[in-house]
Amino acid sequence: MSLAFGQPGPIDGLVGRSDERARLGRLVCALRSGVGQALVVHGARGVGKSVLLDRLVGEAHGCRVLRVAGARPERELAFAGLHQLCAPLMSGAASLPVPQRDALRAAFGLGGADRPQPFLVGLAVMTLLTRSAQEEPLLCVVDDHQWLDQPSTQVLGFVARRLATCPVGVVFGSREAPRELVGLPQMHLRGLRAPDARQLLDSVLTGPLDSRVRELIVAESGGNPLAMLDWVSGASWARLAGGFGLPDAVPLSAPGAEGFDRELGSLPSDTQRLLLLAAAEPSGDAALVWRAAQLLGVRLHALAPAVEAGLMDMSTRVCFRHPLLRSAAYRAASVAERQRAHRALAEATDPTADADRRAWHRSQATVGPDEDVARALEASADRALARGGPAAAAAFLQRAVMLSDDPLRRTERILAAARRSLQAGAYDTTLDLLAAAEASALDERQGARVDLLRGHVGLASAVDSQAPALLLKAARQLGTLDTDLACEAYLTAWRAAVTSGRRAAGTDIGEISLAARALRPSERNTSAASMMLHACSLLGSGGLEEAAPALRGVVAHFTGSAIDAAEELELGWFAQAAAVALWDFDAWHAVLTRQVQLAREAGALDRLPALTACLGVSVAWRGDFATALRLGAECDAVCAETGVTIAPYVATRVAALRGDEDEALPLMAPASSEYEVRGQGLAASFAHWNGATLCNALGRYGQALALADAAAREMPGLFVSLWARIELVEAAARAGQPDPARESYEELRRSTHAGGTAFALGIEARSRALVSTGADAEAAYREAISCLRHTCLRPELARAHLLYGEWLRRENRRGDARGQLRTAHDMFFELGANAFAERARRELLATGERLRRPGSGAGVALTAQETLIARLAADRCTNPEIGAQLFLSARTVEWHLRKVFTKLDIASRRELSAALSRLD
Repeated sequence: MSLAFGQPGPIDGLVGRSDERARLGRLVCALRSGVGQALVVHGARGVGKSVLLDRLVGEAHGCRVLRVAGARPERELAFAGLHQLCAPLMSGAASLPVPQRDALRAAFGLGGADRPQPFLVGLAVMTLLTRSAQEEPLLCVVDDHQWLDQPSTQVLGFVARRLATCPVGVVFGSREAPRELVGLPQMHLRGLRAPDARQLLDSVLTGPLDSRVRELIVAESGGNPLAMLDWVSGASWARLAGGFGLPDAVPLSAPGAEGFDRELGSLPSDTQRLLLLAAAEPSGDAALVWRAAQLLGVRLHALAPAVEAGLMDMSTRVCFRHPLLRSAAYRAASVAERQRAHRALAEATDPTADADRRAWHRSQATVGPDEDVARALEASADRALARGGPAAAAAFLQRAVMLSDDPLRRTERILAAARRSLQAGAYDTTLDLLAAAEASALDERQGARVDLLRGHVGLASAVDSQAPALLLKAARQLGTLDTDLACEAYLTAWRAAVTSGRRAAGTDIGEISLAARALRPSERNTSAASMMLHACSLLGSGGLEEAAPALRGVVAHFTGSAIDAAEELELGWFAQAAAVALWDFDAWHAVLTRQVQLAREAGALDRLPALTACLGVSVAWRGDFATALRLGAECDAVCAETGVTIAPYVATRVAALRGDEDEALPLMAPASSEYEVRGQGLAASFAHWNGATLCNALGRYGQALALADAAAREMPGLFVSLWARIELVEAAARAGQPDPARESYEELRRSTHAGGTAFALGIEARSRALVSTGADAEAAYREAISCLRHTCLRPELARAHLLYGEWLRRENRRGDARGQLRTAHDMFFELGANAFAERARRELLATGERLRRPGSGAGVALTAQETLIARLAADRCTNPEIGAQLFLSARTVEWHLRKVFTKLDIASRRELSAALSRLD
């Protein structure tokens, strides 16, 4: 069974609707050509009218927009809606013909006649609108028209019928086609088409969902976006059970569920029983529901009241009017009634063709322990994993625990359920299950497994500095009992030690690595896990030079084609760590890309935050900031779903490389406080490293030196602490402190030489150039540029050109320096690394390069599109917002803005307003 699992994160607010958008676009084009039009957009609650009207407003370029929103409390206040519309235009009311002016003033309670004449009020409003449209086309958008007061509706209808000769448009949004607006063009907004509805639903899912259930939700919502989103916002993924738990997954308090109780309570008892059966069987199999109904004595005539009330249809498949109506029908029944319904459905289900469905219904019909049902559920758990991910498997196993009669099997099922709950990101549930396991008699192996799972929770939730010691204890216990689990425990302890850094309580990565080297794996565990542990333990105890051959074997295995997907998901984090240690950033990116895909498909929410964060950092380091931030948003969405808080790794890296001080500093500030408390040494080191990058970009070398030194001390010679040495060499060299620069270079050299990749050798050469002089320095700079050209890390290549250009200028070779600095400047501007670009610009000026003064505007010729994009950016619109208005991608907008920055000779959006003013 296929899974439906989209990338969590925000969508642009509008899916599909191409025909509707085209029609609204034609209306705007007509306004620009001087032809007025009106349109009534009507459709059910939640179908997307307001979103569509918002998009219309955003795309009405060259038009003045006036907006009105009906409000239920103001529905009885005459002319309240009209007042919203006309308030911005009232300065022109004094020049209206006297009868119109007096009528309008009376309507708004400003004096004049006691009873305003509707005809004169309509003429007055039309005069105001047409006069305003003489300056630029005018678009009036009236949303939630169903709550607008009657007099305002009459006046606006009067105006809307008389627009043909002036560039005024009036667009109404209403739940129904109002009779007061009869004769105006109509656009009935229905639910999304099935492909668009699936896209919308997948975009907000943070876990895998059985494709049958997804199709059921799409069908029952009728493609209504709000109906689908209401369901998702209230759904409990842990209770979905691969789709079988659908009717019980959403509480009746979920948005949109109000009023269903009254509708259901008025139906005949047989009809309510039929609805309960249909709600309890979410596959939509009408034949199965009818077989179960016959077992309960429910006849065909019971369907008629439900169909007549518009609650349900069973012509081809069971389909409720609304996804939440299914939950309401299920929750409205008593526990005994639900059990009878599930018992009938179990009896009506084929035990061979659909054993899992039958097992689930049997479990819901069972009151006390039943070992036979528990075994059936346990057998179904793996198949549920394929359908609905680890949350589904956990639900089957938890239900098996409740029905277990055998104490030994019950404990094993608890531990199995805890493991699946951990993978689903349900950490509180995992800890509750482990507590339940500890309440029973555990043997030594089971006790070690409990410690292992607790350590996993501490690592996944990123809040436990005790996790490395706890995992090391479990690994040592398991060493003589189960070497497979011992290998897993050592690897997890090693990773936990990397996360905690020097804040790990009771142990460190060196002790864990030495203990792991003493483990003798079983014959069947001599593949990836054993190979991985061997490589990691060598790296943690002997350094990269000793570990490099083993690490290369790991990377080759995980970038090959023969690896098992389950093994790859289980061990992929360590594979990407091996690639990072070797400075093999191509392999790092490839492994991470595959890992994120696998974790999404499997619904492994315990792994997805760390993997998307790592991939986001990799992508940002390549200079693709937009994609990196999308990955960061996905990480945030999964963390919100699981209740975990991790450091903003992606946003921090992007802000540092962009040189955006205002964005970066709030992200880095918690490094010395929150991360310390939470035991996240890696996060603290990461923040300090990026702070050093930012300060180097800004030319604050003393601060960069201090921050890089703090990062380098966290876990000497490994990962982020090693990367910080790159910044430390540059900062120390520029700050006139050669000894720290040489010391850091030597530490780097040992690692980069062992790595041997183009990136490693390029970084080594660039760092060597900073601590060298004369011909040696120049040769090293040239070597660095040559090596880095063969990598995908363009920011690092641009920095090599920048540092070489700065060195050439200080050698008084200004002509040579200009070429390097121009290259660096252009590359940084293309990437959007504005602080580094500004540093290159200052150096160019120092060479005597004849640059235009920033913002002078001399010789600037912005295209019409560049001008529009620049003005929107100056108005603080984001790149996605600008793109949405101009039908461009955010990356295209970013590309245009870089061209604008180059033409205006500015470095950031903050300078746009002043630069455009000077240009004007």
